[in-house]
Amino acid sequence: MVQRKPVVDAGFKFLNVTHRTALRVTGGRWPHTLFGMPGVELHTIGRTSGQRRSTFLASPVHDENRVVLVASKGGDPRDPQWYRNLTVHPDVEVTMNGETRPMRARTASPEEKAALWPEILAAYKHYDSYQKRSGRDIPVVICEPRPD
Repeated sequence: MVQRKPVVDAGFKFLNVTHRTALRVTGGRWPHTLFGMPGVELHTIGRTSGQRRSTFLASPVHDENRVVLVASKGGDPRDPQWYRNLTVHPDVEVTMNGETRPMRARTASPEEKAALWPEILAAYKHYDSYQKRSGRDIPVVICEPRPD
């Protein structure tokens, strides 16, 4: 079992609150990008609480049919809470460029991750060092429009 890291967890919560606050104060105009990637607000349902959760992330790969997220947690050995939530409740909402869309999230297969990884690294090369230092297989998440 991986130990909790209260300082790391508090830092991620602080960044998330800061990003959400900036989005709300500027009417969604800032920040549009993080490390050169589009900013995404992911809305999940807590796996144990059942409460709506919101996390600000970056999407290294995206188009009209999908939004790809990387559950890196900055190279931490633990999966981020948002990832753990969507594995239980895959119906999510993704806000990107001021538009919120209902989507279904799934973990990319090993083959899909292998195909996406070069594109992901082209968008943000540090994901490679996160993968090496984490000691776990960092999940890649594909969010696609929910079927009607």
